[in-house]
Amino acid sequence: MTAEQETLGGLDIRRIMAALPHRYPFLLVDRVVSMVPSTSIHAIKAVSMNEPFFQGHFPGRPIMPGVLIVEALAQAAGILAVESMGLAGSGKLVYFMGIEGAKFRAPVEPGHILDLNVEFTQLRGSVCKFSGKASIAGKLCAEAHCVAMIADPPKD
Repeated sequence: MTAEQETLGGLDIRRIMAALPHRYPFLLVDRVVSMVPSTSIHAIKAVSMNEPFFQGHFPGRPIMPGVLIVEALAQAAGILAVESMGLAGSGKLVYFMGIEGAKFRAPVEPGHILDLNVEFTQLRGSVCKFSGKASIAGKLCAEAHCVAMIADPPKD
């Protein structure tokens, strides 16, 4: 195993916030458990009843919206891309370009720890493709393939 393929330990919230521009209430990755640069990432989202979306989705039966599960996978993919390319803190943004094959298998509710496992499937220049799976205690909840582009932020 080369140094580049070596599994890195976890990343705390400060390192996540250096990699992503997202902030509360839209930062959906709480911790990176492990990462193999240019290959894969395992991150988590601790789902809490305090999430603002639970007020309306759905009262009496709170369920995390599927689009936000896909967004959490995309954010994990963004961390993987930015960290793999050494761009954390550079101001570069990861723009979500497409979703394919999104499937939702089980509801995600308050109290769950959502495991986010994402793998690079292709990297060409500034365009990256990823495959992601979200699970709870080993049970698959959602999966999707995503395409993203790394670019400079828009100029004011």
